[in-house]
Amino acid sequence: MSEHRRKPPQPQGGGRAAARRAGQQSSGRRAAPTHNAAAGSDATPQGEERPYGGRAAARRAAQRSGGRRRGSDPSAAGAGPGGRGGGRRGTGGGRGHGPGGDGTPGKKRFIDYPRGGRSGFRRWVPSWRLVTGTFIFFFAVLLGAVGIGLWLVEVPTAQAASQTQKNVYYWADGKQMVVSGGGDLNRQIVPLSKIPKSMQNAVISAENASFYDDSGVDPMGIARAVVNMAKGGATQSGSTITQQFVKNTYLDQSQTLTRKVKELFISIKVGATKDKDYILGSYLNTAYYGRGAYGCQAAARAYFDRDCSKLTPSQSAFLASTLNGPNLYDPNGGYGAAATKEANTKRAKQRWEWTLRREVAVHRMSRTEAQKWIGKGFPMPQNPKVATNKQGQIGYLTDLADNYIIANTGISKSKLDKGGYQIHTTFDRKKISELTRAVEKVSKENLRPKQRVEDKHVQFGGASVEPKTGKILAIYGGKNALEHYRNNADYTGVQVGSTFKPFVMAAAMTNGARDPKGPREQPDSERTLVSPSSVYNGDNKVTLRDYDGTVWHDKDGKEWHQRNDGDEDKGPISLRTAMQYSVNTPFIQLGMDVGTDKVRDAALAAGLNKEQLSSITPTFSLGTSAPSAIRLAGAYATFAASGQQAEPYSVERVEDKNGTVYDHKQEAEVKRAFDSNVANNVTNVLENVVQHGTGTSAKIGRPVAGKTGTTDENKSAWFSGYTPQLSTAIGMWRVDDQAKSQKFLSMRGVGGQKTIHGASFPAQIWADYMRGALKGVPVKDFPAATPIGQKVFGEDASPSPTPTTDKPSESPSESPSESPSESPSESPSGSPTPTGTCDPLDLNCNDNGGNGNGGNQNGGANGGPGGPSTSPTTEDPGGPGGIFGGPTGGRREE
Repeated sequence: MSEHRRKPPQPQGGGRAAARRAGQQSSGRRAAPTHNAAAGSDATPQGEERPYGGRAAARRAAQRSGGRRRGSDPSAAGAGPGGRGGGRRGTGGGRGHGPGGDGTPGKKRFIDYPRGGRSGFRRWVPSWRLVTGTFIFFFAVLLGAVGIGLWLVEVPTAQAASQTQKNVYYWADGKQMVVSGGGDLNRQIVPLSKIPKSMQNAVISAENASFYDDSGVDPMGIARAVVNMAKGGATQSGSTITQQFVKNTYLDQSQTLTRKVKELFISIKVGATKDKDYILGSYLNTAYYGRGAYGCQAAARAYFDRDCSKLTPSQSAFLASTLNGPNLYDPNGGYGAAATKEANTKRAKQRWEWTLRREVAVHRMSRTEAQKWIGKGFPMPQNPKVATNKQGQIGYLTDLADNYIIANTGISKSKLDKGGYQIHTTFDRKKISELTRAVEKVSKENLRPKQRVEDKHVQFGGASVEPKTGKILAIYGGKNALEHYRNNADYTGVQVGSTFKPFVMAAAMTNGARDPKGPREQPDSERTLVSPSSVYNGDNKVTLRDYDGTVWHDKDGKEWHQRNDGDEDKGPISLRTAMQYSVNTPFIQLGMDVGTDKVRDAALAAGLNKEQLSSITPTFSLGTSAPSAIRLAGAYATFAASGQQAEPYSVERVEDKNGTVYDHKQEAEVKRAFDSNVANNVTNVLENVVQHGTGTSAKIGRPVAGKTGTTDENKSAWFSGYTPQLSTAIGMWRVDDQAKSQKFLSMRGVGGQKTIHGASFPAQIWADYMRGALKGVPVKDFPAATPIGQKVFGEDASPSPTPTTDKPSESPSESPSESPSESPSESPSGSPTPTGTCDPLDLNCNDNGGNGNGGNQNGGANGGPGGPSTSPTTEDPGGPGGIFGGPTGGRREE
């Protein structure tokens, strides 16, 4: 070893410095080891070197000079008086055990990892203290994050889509008719109390058996879903009912990590703040069951056509099964190659049976009951139906019901449009079908619109009302509600002609004819009640007189001469016979004798709507008014009910999720419109019309009373009649409903016939429909009519010829000398042409006469929610000249 690398001998001395120098010497790279007194050797003389003993000897000497717990011998090198021969861990040479390499204790690390004092793999094995501390740390962080999240998160407002509902309309028999309105989703929310326990148990058993015991979340389920999505696997949803409710109600349907975290926090808060029954009911009302049905109420209707409260446990188990994936569990099939009818049916049966057995396993159904339902077999649902189909008559029916609700229940249109109502109507499925069939049959057999221009734009309208109740049982609104928008059973502006004459007779038998010598306004006590046997002049173009016998003049000072159909002269004729053959002159004069104001009052009492009556002129008694088919049928029903009037209505009951909001039973009111004998006498006269007069084509093999009606220029034709159980009105007219300027057209030539009368197509439709509608209904006679009033003679009627008797007769003895003419008669020469009048459907006409606000302000059966109607108005007769306004214009009949 070279000399210059050797260190000179150190002087002996004590203290820390000496110890440090001794240590440094002993740790020299190649220095000779010093004499170690601790080893028991004598100290070498000062300046004497020990022979070099190598690294091993030096290391051993350093270890010996720094004992673990005891200091070095004071005689050892590096020790001295007052010094420390070695620390706790020794101050010997070498790098020693101290972190500083100088024998002093090192500072501890906060996280001893990799572990100090360990070598090899043991340096990387964490201690139990490190593991425990790490777990506690991360748990505290997680707990803090959850706490902060719950503190910051708020349960959001329910999405509008989750609250959107449909209005459900039901037939009179309780079967679902159609689902409509309320946006695109088919949903009807019902309270949990109306959801059967079997449905609740099935869903809880299949989806979340611990629902009533858990906190609302399944952390493991959430973790599985998150991990699965992070790996790019199939998406998964929350497993608890609470989580699915939160997803359906508050969140979108995306399958993202962000939405999963939101779902977790909101579910925890909802589970802690919401009642379990509230969560369950909300889930059952928002879950998707397939077939466009959201909520168990819509699902019960979609699959089994029944209210959810009437579901059987077996049906409930099936509906619970669809929640697992409606597209794969609808026995009718779904979308995709895997969703065939066969595959879906097999899956549905397996899941249905599993659900029943699962209910047993979680103690929500007895084993005996489950075996009973399994033994009865799979509850195969009905084939899907288009829930929102408004084609055919359905659109007219729902619109009619909506108008009634808006006008009578306090439910505004905006509320109705939001949906959520269950609307129970009065509509009879069988009668609707029969009426549609009868109209289509006549149309198909007689109309050729592609061959005859006259057959184009022919319209039919009709309605049936139940006497004594006012229920609207059937309507015919047009060919198709999606093509022809106006409801022909409702207000159309079509005049009804001679079907108005029964109200004139009712007024005459109720109020009586005025004393010709008395004042214009006379109390009933001073009037003479009129008998159907009263005689009036039935000749053509008889001079019209006021009640006091003076010749009546119109506003232009001209006399009025009323025409009869076919310009026929009938001579002195009883009112019974005049009604039988619809002779005009006796009834226009009778209206003058009684007072057209009294005729109007009788029409209103019977049930016609004030807004649908024309202005008061002499021809008012001949039917210049335009009541709807519904109102006309309802007014005739008053006669069928022996004078009891019930307002026509189309809705029995309206319910929302909180229960019944409208019940017609609480609103129904039956009024006495006429004395029963007055009504029965009118019925007796109208029976004679069907048996022996213009209405013979309406015979159906049971007692029938009715009246035909045809208007000027053959623009409309009607038949309205009734049995004791059913009143029906059928109308027919021509109008191009697509034309910019609409007006009524003549029906001459329609169906290849010279003219159309109430006795033709309308009466045929009426009879065909009534035979089908009343099939199986017992035949019933009308109440007997007793003699009423006195035999009055009109001003120009001779008292000697008395073709009738005072006593009502089921088979009147009188018969006219000739049959009524079916051919139209033109106005005689010299008749003024109509001037200043409006066509009934000319909406731009500003004529002040007629029915200018034909809308039904009271809504209900015939109108919208109120206010002026945009329907076409009737023409102002302009005085006694009817719609033509001249002295020889007027009405014409069959």
